[in-house]
Amino acid sequence: MKYISTRNNSKEYSFEQVFIKGLADDGGLFVPKEVKKYSTKKIHALSKLSYQNLAKEIIYPFIGDFMTVNELSDIVDKSYSVFRKDNVIDLIKLGDTFILELFHGPTLAFKDIAMQLLGNFYEHYLKKNNKDINVVVATSGDTGAAAIDAIKGKKNMNIFVLHPHEKVSLVQRKLMSTVKEKNVFNIAIEGNFDDCQNLVKSMFADKEFSNSINMSGVNSINWARIIAQTVYYFYTYFQVHDKSPINFSVPTGNFGDVYAGYLSKKMGLPINKFIVATNKNDILHRAISNGNYEAESVSQTNTPSMDIQIASNFERLIYDLNNCDDNETKKIMHGIKENGKYTIPRDKIAKINKDFLSASMSEKEILDTIKEVQAKYDTILDPHTAIGFGSLDKVNLEGNNIVLATAHPCKFPEAIDKSIGIKPDLPGELRYIMDEKENYDIISNNLSKTQQYIKEKI
Repeated sequence: MKYISTRNNSKEYSFEQVFIKGLADDGGLFVPKEVKKYSTKKIHALSKLSYQNLAKEIIYPFIGDFMTVNELSDIVDKSYSVFRKDNVIDLIKLGDTFILELFHGPTLAFKDIAMQLLGNFYEHYLKKNNKDINVVVATSGDTGAAAIDAIKGKKNMNIFVLHPHEKVSLVQRKLMSTVKEKNVFNIAIEGNFDDCQNLVKSMFADKEFSNSINMSGVNSINWARIIAQTVYYFYTYFQVHDKSPINFSVPTGNFGDVYAGYLSKKMGLPINKFIVATNKNDILHRAISNGNYEAESVSQTNTPSMDIQIASNFERLIYDLNNCDDNETKKIMHGIKENGKYTIPRDKIAKINKDFLSASMSEKEILDTIKEVQAKYDTILDPHTAIGFGSLDKVNLEGNNIVLATAHPCKFPEAIDKSIGIKPDLPGELRYIMDEKENYDIISNNLSKTQQYIKEKI
């Protein structure tokens, strides 16, 4: 499969280039030149597979030039052997609503599902090419921990994680900062997540710097993460499927997880609608409901993984909306960078709404939802999952509704305690981190200082 950039569709890339680069040299995001669409017959055949075998079937066409079928099979089995559930995910039912639990990996968040694969993809690449690499990643809380767990201790690799100082939960930070392996570096940036993300993008754009350190990235824009996440949409659809429409409510910050669902629909999975569920940092809700894609100041909330105003993966949807016109996409993205906004035309909003609806939840609504679900079903939702659950009441959709549970509630004890007076415990094997010494460095929101830090540590 060949890939192109959303800002230049005349130049082709291999999966290996796409995986290692993360971001195209022109600042665009990588997308396949063509998406393989499955027939109804093929989808029926896929429905009989285990999660691991389904992952092998779905992922291989995207990466076939990168490794053999057998190599991928070994990596999938190795990656998912560290999960607490045999089938990686779990599906429970609360009343008429399905909850898709994606937090049974080593760092208790959905990011593990893609990141464990990526860590082993890197190992395969470095062994084959005899290279060293430095992964630089921004995190709003969960991506960093998942990336560290997937990369820690691996040879010929370092990982530098930028998180917003004092704007992630204590458990999120501890999962990152207590890791002792010498190839792991935690950086607390004095700013918000968007500042961290902008620093990483600027480092990629600085070709002299990025080439000198052989830089790679695992943020949600990395195409390998997108394809890994499509698998659980297929698998869950097969568990729930009857003759009713199937909808997914997705707690969304950077638009990566819900874009993976949209990709699965493009591949032929007959999903009805996706609900883009946001907190008060609601740029995606405003864009999808009335076309107002305009960055506002970021508010700190009980759902830190969604405290974002620039949803990086939204560029891939903009590219599709404009009939894969790379020049138009480039123009729009430059306008967003210069002016901080993009007004989506009415005909494009109608096109978006064929696949996506949206809703946003206030802080009070989130805490109230956690309280109501615990009282009614004796189940605790993390605050991000509560947004997905509560958004169903704001969007009237018939059929089977599936909420993505993106993190274990124990990662956000302060929010849960505020709602129901309970602080959920970490799983036994992770409780030790609360007593471990932390190791991270605080740096101002400054590109040259961050680059200098990274150079000194390599």
